[in-house]
Amino acid sequence: MALAPPRPKGPPLNALRAFEAAARLGSFAAAAEELSVTAGAISQHIKQIEGWAGTTLFVRRAQGVALTSAGRTLLAPLTLAFDNISDATSLLRTLSPKPTLNIATLPSIAQLWLQPRLAQVRAALGATSLSVYALETPPDMRRAPFDCSLFLQKPTGSTHETVLAQDSLLPVCAPSVAARLKAPQDLANETLLYDESWHDDWPIWTKAHGLSL
Repeated sequence: MALAPPRPKGPPLNALRAFEAAARLGSFAAAAEELSVTAGAISQHIKQIEGWAGTTLFVRRAQGVALTSAGRTLLAPLTLAFDNISDATSLLRTLSPKPTLNIATLPSIAQLWLQPRLAQVRAALGATSLSVYALETPPDMRRAPFDCSLFLQKPTGSTHETVLAQDSLLPVCAPSVAARLKAPQDLANETLLYDESWHDDWPIWTKAHGLSL
């Protein structure tokens, strides 16, 4: 027997983080989006933990994944642990002699709404630096290193809610297409382009105008 045997190693922190995100969100794909990795990477991390623990944490089904009893037992303490790490990280950031305000927002908001106001924001911040991150989906403010989040949502009427502006939605097209459009119903004869992130835009617009395309 060795006098100083190597200490046993626990599962990698990244693997534990992947499991916690997948278990909390109920989806490997949602966890991958939150952690900015692929769903395959999340799956590999979880297999790594399951191999280390010698137990199954997720039941894989065709329609998705579900936590096993062991997985549900593990979720609560891990969520608390990562919440505490997030709080400690936020505290650490405030100790910097040159603080930075990190803003997460949609690319369209960053370009069209925030950009014209950046000079005023910088003047109000004084010595604080400003960083703007363009994201397609709102981050989890408990976990992501952002101080402010600007995204499109329906107002809820909450007393802690501030409505900055009302969103407007309208179709656009090339002048050559516009020349042959005489009424909104003429759009039924055109090819409608969809943004993958905003696939509900056409249904929302047509419903508001009483159209069926």
